[in-house]
Parts: sequence; C-alpha cells; structure tokens
Amino acid sequence: MSERPAQSQEYPGRTGEMTPEPQDEMRGHRGSGLLSGARALVTGGDSGIGRAVSVAFAKEGADVAITYLEEDSDARHTAGLVEAEGRTCHTFGGDMGDESHCRKVVRDAGTALGGLDVLVLHHGTQTPADDVQKIDSAQLRRTVDVNLLSLFWCVQEALEFMAEGSSIVITGSINGLRGNPSLIDYAATKAGAMNLAQSLAGSLMDRGIRVNCVAPGPVWTPLIPATFDAEKVADFGKQAPMGRAAQPDEIAPSYVFFAANRSSSYYTGQTLVPAGGEIHPG
Repeated sequence: MSERPAQSQEYPGRTGEMTPEPQDEMRGHRGSGLLSGARALVTGGDSGIGRAVSVAFAKEGADVAITYLEEDSDARHTAGLVEAEGRTCHTFGGDMGDESHCRKVVRDAGTALGGLDVLVLHHGTQTPADDVQKIDSAQLRRTVDVNLLSLFWCVQEALEFMAEGSSIVITGSINGLRGNPSLIDYAATKAGAMNLAQSLAGSLMDRGIRVNCVAPGPVWTPLIPATFDAEKVADFGKQAPMGRAAQPDEIAPSYVFFAANRSSSYYTGQTLVPAGGEIHPG
C-alpha cells in the first residue's frame, strides 16, 4: 500500500475523504456463480470491507441488502456497484445499536429479498482509549450494544427467514484473539462476537445453518481516520508482519468462501484470520 498522509475525519467516516481511497470495489474479481440466486444481508455494507463483500456477493450471483449508519453517499455508491452486476440491492439506514431498529431492519431486508440465504454481521464501532479508567459507562454500553448485543438481535430475527443450507458470517477481529491495550472495550466485544459464532455453530447445526467468523487484522477503511489520531493513521498497519494494512478487496474473499456451500459446506464454527502474517493464538 502506498504511503498515507496523516489525516482524520468525523465519525463514522467517508470513503471519498480518505487519501488514498481504499480498494473496495472488487474490480479484479471474476465471479463463478458461487452464490447464484442467493439472498444476502450485509450489515455495515456501505463502505470498506462491507462494500467489498457486497460487491463480491453480487459478482457471484447474489441479490444484496445492506445497512448503513447515517449519510448515505457511500451506501448509494455500493448499491450502484451491486446493481451494475445485474443484481438487486436494498439499502437500510439507521443505528444498529438500537434494538427496535436492528430487529426491524433485518425483518425488512428478509421481506424485501424474499428470504435470507446469507447473513453477514459486519457493522461495528470503536473508540480508542489508552487507559481503562477513561472508558465511561456510556462508551462501554455503546460498544457492547453495537458490537455484541445487536448480533443476538439480528440472528434472532434472521432465523425466521433462513432455511437449511443458509450461512451466517460474523466479523471478528485480530484484537478479539489477542486483545489491544488501546481498544479494550472493542477487543472484548469482538472476543464475545467470535465466541458467539462458535456457540451458534453448534446451536444451529441441526437446522443446517453454518456459522463462521472472519477476524481481520488492520484494514484501510473509513473507520480508521474517523477514530484514530491523524498521526496514528499515517502508520496504521505497519505493525503487521507484511508491514502494511490490507485493502478491503483482500478481505472479502474470506466471506465469499464461508457464504458459499460449494466452497465451505464442511465448515462451521471456524475462523479465518486475514492478518498480514500475524500468527494468531489458539
């Protein structure tokens, strides 16, 4: 990845304000019908990894619904990329940390698509803090609501639309595997999300629904300049053994693999860790 200047922007971040803009449109991906006719909901699908996953799914033959938090220029762009592949894209804005909205958006997406074959739970939030005593109750509750409780709400609603052969993919994080002293609450919720994926895998096995997890290392997405100090952004990802952050396009194939029965029918309760060479514990 090319050198990045120090930069920052307001949360939740905008792709067009990043320098350089991330590679998140899967331009080099050639689909092979792995998800032909599938119906997929990708939460947090407007930008970054979520955008790349949504476009990859479309290239593989899926119709897609995405959720986004607020200003929807990124969501509209993602929808346009999906539709350019001849697939349908529904967009739903709002706060996934709000239980009533979270449940409603899953029901609305399942209804709009006529069912759900793939559920990707990718939305999330983070607020760096280098001292656990600086994490107040409001931040802690917000992080838990968005990153962990909402996953329960989404799955509970989505199961009404999912049948045997469906797949759930939860976004974890390398931080959920080994912790992070400046993302303490975030790392804790990601560890919970990853354990949830393993627990659900066993719980839903009799229903023929597979549940797996993707736990990326550092990835160049709008969340980075929107949450880290400008100077840290310039060095973001250099700690990885490969010496750089990933592009969203490099992460999305892991989701395609888990989503498609043709490629991963014997996988459930598993975690892929695209982390630039970092050997994860366990």
